[in-house]
Amino acid sequence: MDASTITSAGRSLLDRRAFLRHTSAGLSNIALASLLGQQGKLNAEDVTPWRPQIDPSHPHAPRATPGIPSARQVLVIFCSGAMSHVDTFDYKPELVKRHDTPMPGSDGLITFQGAQGNLIKPLWEFKPRGQSGKMISDLVPNLAELADDMCFIHSMTAKSNTHGPAENQMSTGYILDGFPAMGSWFTYALGSECQDLPAFVAIPDPRGVPQSGPNHWNSAFLPAVFQGTAFNADKPIPHLQRPASISERDDRAARDFIKRMNVAHLEQNPGDTDLMARIASYEMAAKMQLAAADVSNLSSENAATQEAYGLNDSNTNKAGFGRNCLLARRLLERGVRFVQLFNGSYAMGEGVGNWDGHKKIADQYAVHGPILDQPAAALLKDLKQRGMLQDTLVAFVTEFGRMPTFQKGANGRDHNPAGFTVWLAGAGVKAGYSHGATDDFGHKAQENIATIYDLHATMLHILGINHQRLSYYHNGIERRLTDVHGHVIESILA
Repeated sequence: MDASTITSAGRSLLDRRAFLRHTSAGLSNIALASLLGQQGKLNAEDVTPWRPQIDPSHPHAPRATPGIPSARQVLVIFCSGAMSHVDTFDYKPELVKRHDTPMPGSDGLITFQGAQGNLIKPLWEFKPRGQSGKMISDLVPNLAELADDMCFIHSMTAKSNTHGPAENQMSTGYILDGFPAMGSWFTYALGSECQDLPAFVAIPDPRGVPQSGPNHWNSAFLPAVFQGTAFNADKPIPHLQRPASISERDDRAARDFIKRMNVAHLEQNPGDTDLMARIASYEMAAKMQLAAADVSNLSSENAATQEAYGLNDSNTNKAGFGRNCLLARRLLERGVRFVQLFNGSYAMGEGVGNWDGHKKIADQYAVHGPILDQPAAALLKDLKQRGMLQDTLVAFVTEFGRMPTFQKGANGRDHNPAGFTVWLAGAGVKAGYSHGATDDFGHKAQENIATIYDLHATMLHILGINHQRLSYYHNGIERRLTDVHGHVIESILA
């Protein structure tokens, strides 16, 4: 052998002393690994990529998960505009005590819109609720009654202090555009138990869409069949009904003819997954002509239910959100896998139709609180009374929190991604439980700090999915909802 072709590492092994040194180190490493394995200190968790086996002709067929699920459906209530945690769910006695004084250590503090003024106590009184005695404010009195059903995460943090990127992160895991919504990930992994309605439904606020708009229900690089379908109680799915000029008989005959042509073409091109997916989408559209109209028909609900959700309220925005909450329950009832319900819209400007309370937070939240509170509480109560919370995970989220101070020269709170509150309820989580904490003023998370990656990892875990394994190969990268981050928040699991 030509010595010039041997690598430097190979040449070192030709030396007797070097050979013994390398082999002894290898043997010691083997021994160490054996001892650690015996003591259970090696991480033996399987993190190899897991991609669900999907039949293109039935892409939404229900699929088994590698893990044992506690829930089979997900409801996300997204408060767009960044709801203030210090005025709702995160009680800070020190903030009350030091009202209208400078926040310690805040000299020269500049946040999203500029300089900060003094600490301002919660604008609504906090009271102990339920048997747990959880302190929740009077801004959301109906939701507060359900404190014993909620699992609070008070130490949530976000990566961005700008609405669009922060909304993206909460719904997709990334602050940038172009990544699949979490609802798309869930339905990609699990399919759906409902075969005549979309597997993933997004329900925008009656006032309009959130700032990131379709990013919240976009499938991005996942197969398009896992994109969410957006509609609400006031704006049903468009183009479902046949034109009046076409009879039902002719419509059915045309669909049958197209199906025969597609099947014949598929026989000539076996394995054409795009064609199979297209056939499946046409068949779903035909089924939805009946199913979507039925699920949107809220008049079939009794008077007591309509009253509980606020459908007859004189506040048209509250009644509209109430209809959306009732629609969410009806979708879940029929087996839709993932429903994302939005409260707040950016079409009306800063803080007018959303929770972005920079300038006049007291006036604006006095409007938004009642719109959210009764309908959302009615939805949670309804799910519980029907036994649906036993297999439905509810996540109440917002893109970030707000400052415990008022903005300098204003009567509102600026953006605060350093610490805020989300809560979960239903299957898989402890009830009447609180995890983590912000500092004495609600400014920064300081105890059991959590990230949005952790939230997504925990939600996937509750559905029986290991967030480190669920992946999709795209542009040379194994993509995950949680990127390369995230840990399951074990302490909140039931």
